[in-house]
Amino acid sequence: MANEHVCPCTVGCPLQKAMTAIGGKWKMSIICSLSNDGVTRYNELKRKMKGISNTMLAKSLKELEDDGLIKRTEYLEVPVRVEYEITDAVRSLIPILTELAVWGNSI
Repeated sequence: MANEHVCPCTVGCPLQKAMTAIGGKWKMSIICSLSNDGVTRYNELKRKMKGISNTMLAKSLKELEDDGLIKRTEYLEVPVRVEYEITDAVRSLIPILTELAVWGNSI
């Protein structure tokens, strides 16, 4: 059919990709915490995320790292020290999130 409309969001939608990368119950809280506090160790981050399990924190951090939104640095010390920080991708996202927050307050 020549007039059939195909939604571009059904095939590789970049907006859907972005929402998947930052969506979920904990990812935005992790991003905000790291953005506000800078480099943070795992246990410190865990204390700030009230109610998150170790499994969910580890899963969320891994997904954020896989998507290039946070950087994980492991120091081979005893005990091992692991630190997390935001990447330039998140730094470029902060103004967008700020505008989204303004919009959220207006609805």
